[in-house]
Amino acid sequence: WHPDLGEPFGVMHCVQCHCEPQKTRRGKVLGKVNCRNIKQDCLVLDCTNPILLPGHCCKTCPKERQRGRPLRGHSSGGEPYRYAHTHAHAHFVALLTGVTDSWLPTSGGVARTRLSLTRTSLTFSVTYQREARSCCCCLFYTSAALQKTTVSLVWLLTWNPTCLCLGLQICGAWKNVPKPLLRQLQEEQMHIRMATSASRREEVEGKVVKHRALFAETFSSMLTSGEENSGMGGIAMLTLSDSENNLHFILILQGLIRHKHKGEKGGEQALMYRQHILREIRANITSNDPDFAEVLTDLNSRELFWLSRGQLEIAVATEGQNPRQIRGFITSRKSCDTLQSVMSSGDALTPGKTGGVGSAVFNLHDNGTLDYQVQVAGLTSDVVGLTIELKPRRRHKRSVLYDLTAKYIKASRWAVGSWSRLEARHIHMLLQNELFINVATAHNQEGELRGQIKALPYNGIEAPRNELPTPLAGHFVSPPVRTGSSGHAWVSVDKQCHLHYEIIVAGLSKTDDATVNAHLHGLAEIGELGNSSASHRRLLTGFYGSQAQGVLKDLSVELLQHLDQGTAFLQISTKMNPQGEIRGRVHVPNRCMSGAGAGAEVEEVEFDDVLLKDPEELKKDPHTCFFENQHQAHGSRWTPNYDKCFTCGCQKRTVICDPVICPVLTCSRTVQPENKCCPVCDGCYFEGDQKMHAPGTTWHPFVPPFGYIKCAVCTCKGSTGEVHCEKVTCPVLTCSHPVRRSPSDCCKECPEEERTPAGLQHSDMMQADGPRHCKFGKNYYQNSDSWHPWVPLVGEMKCINCWCDVSVSRICTHLSLVYA
Repeated sequence: WHPDLGEPFGVMHCVQCHCEPQKTRRGKVLGKVNCRNIKQDCLVLDCTNPILLPGHCCKTCPKERQRGRPLRGHSSGGEPYRYAHTHAHAHFVALLTGVTDSWLPTSGGVARTRLSLTRTSLTFSVTYQREARSCCCCLFYTSAALQKTTVSLVWLLTWNPTCLCLGLQICGAWKNVPKPLLRQLQEEQMHIRMATSASRREEVEGKVVKHRALFAETFSSMLTSGEENSGMGGIAMLTLSDSENNLHFILILQGLIRHKHKGEKGGEQALMYRQHILREIRANITSNDPDFAEVLTDLNSRELFWLSRGQLEIAVATEGQNPRQIRGFITSRKSCDTLQSVMSSGDALTPGKTGGVGSAVFNLHDNGTLDYQVQVAGLTSDVVGLTIELKPRRRHKRSVLYDLTAKYIKASRWAVGSWSRLEARHIHMLLQNELFINVATAHNQEGELRGQIKALPYNGIEAPRNELPTPLAGHFVSPPVRTGSSGHAWVSVDKQCHLHYEIIVAGLSKTDDATVNAHLHGLAEIGELGNSSASHRRLLTGFYGSQAQGVLKDLSVELLQHLDQGTAFLQISTKMNPQGEIRGRVHVPNRCMSGAGAGAEVEEVEFDDVLLKDPEELKKDPHTCFFENQHQAHGSRWTPNYDKCFTCGCQKRTVICDPVICPVLTCSRTVQPENKCCPVCDGCYFEGDQKMHAPGTTWHPFVPPFGYIKCAVCTCKGSTGEVHCEKVTCPVLTCSHPVRRSPSDCCKECPEEERTPAGLQHSDMMQADGPRHCKFGKNYYQNSDSWHPWVPLVGEMKCINCWCDVSVSRICTHLSLVYA
């Protein structure tokens, strides 16, 4: 039979197993399973484009398929083939080796790129075998470009801020991938070329392909050659069986067997320890089909120990006159993902609602050592146990793997340390999200908090995941909430003063899963202020399941100050607790108040930049909504054309329309504006602040979420009921060092000391024997003095002339403009 390894490998059609009867010493007959690879039995085809049919091991020529000839290795089950095409569309892999068709010397380096497609973003992690002197430059291009003299550049990735160079590993994200390229990616028509030096002498290249083995991979290996400029390499994706000590692996090879060496063929695959061969497999590998899959059965305890310590090697060698070999050590799976866990009382073996939280971050090394950082908060009593456990085999029957209690420090409520005795089976379970962390307390001896250790995929957000995140608990809400949910969040501010956030929540009930919102508050008293604090908070991106992530680029100066001072709070609300389910204090030191970053952006802000957005830019934004043949920005609200009594809003590509509820009017005279749903009082209704304004009044418009725009002035035209807004023209200042009193002010002002040279100080007016003087604003003037008045937000009014007359105190004449 053909073994079925389960998802995602499915049925291994190129492996054939049979049961052999064997007798024990006592004469008892037992069965032993032997499996072998039958791919080497496939016939050599003379057609140019052989195809692989579903459920088959060997490829066949198209004509043979039409005649319906049976193929060797045929199996009736075709489900794994369908699974690979319907479920593996989001994960891709590329093996990069030296470019053989370049005029430059062929590189001996090998790189592996793992890619994940989420909506319109492509995240990737690159592992390079040869150490690079500088950060790498990646070029994504389509296969059609290879037929041209020059390679067409589709996208150039820069490492700041979309990529991070972490030693021999590179983490990156390609945002808003064009749809034609997404289609080419799905059709495996995209290549990656990477240069590891400015001179491009160390170029490697490879094709991006789908591979179902990525779902189950827990161990990996990169195979390189000891030769310089070899241009060959390979990668191995390995996993352990769930119940047996069988090691399954798939090899992807490139450059090992070349087309011009017809007598050369793949011959041996070996599992080695310190140059000693432990297992050896012979197979037929050709240049047209160099991939290879095999199962190593019944690994003994020594082999499993060496596997867990990264001491086993896998080697592939060819047969012929000039044998070639590539080899590499097997280690745990490498990626840019983060191993983390959120511990909640709702996920405890005996679920409860205590309002506590636990948070943990892990780092797995090649030698099997697991570093951990754990923090807890809001517990009902002291911690008496901190353990890493398996899933209970029976209800409430715990299975402890490792005890971390000795590393727990009661004063700081932290536990930091390393676990150096991880077995290969435990590494496999850890990377398959099958381990848990449990916190036991004096009041809950079996566990008050519990969480699953999960790999959090890299998503391109600039957040320091290697540090402990901000814990979120019901204990921190004001007043405290006894809830079974908890969470943690990574928050950071970049050089452009943009806020990057990533939130994970656990322990929520099913009724709350679809109604979770996250707000960033800038006041410590948010629990007491209620809805009055709306101007001091920002709604973050909605949750997808138990996660939320995004970037805020328009934070107010006040919120950035609260983040810098540690007085900002992240609060998660649900349907059951709309005023706050869990909460945590966020402290992100930043330099956005020092004149750079946010301050500079506010200083240069223009009214047009705030109210208007380029339609072409909206098309590029993945969060934009397309409604009634128009692109609407994320967070915007508008009145649809089909019904003026509805209001629509865009929330991350989703349009939500609600009916308009007309307010009760108390005025004596009302009018029905054209194209409006509700009647309004006689005057002007402004959509920005949603208020009525009396005819002839002026005000600064309020535009959510930016607040009051002081670079614009709106006027209510009483005759028509229209609101006319225009930009403020800042006055020309005569002082040498103008200042901006508030970062949100539109125009600069002269300092107080430079605005009063012509007037007298208040102390001068206290003399009893002095003549009578005039006071205008904060300044005093002598009799017959004249001046131009200075008005806040406008500056010096040169078209108005004032003078001091002791008989009437002061007189102002309007020269050419009436100031109201």
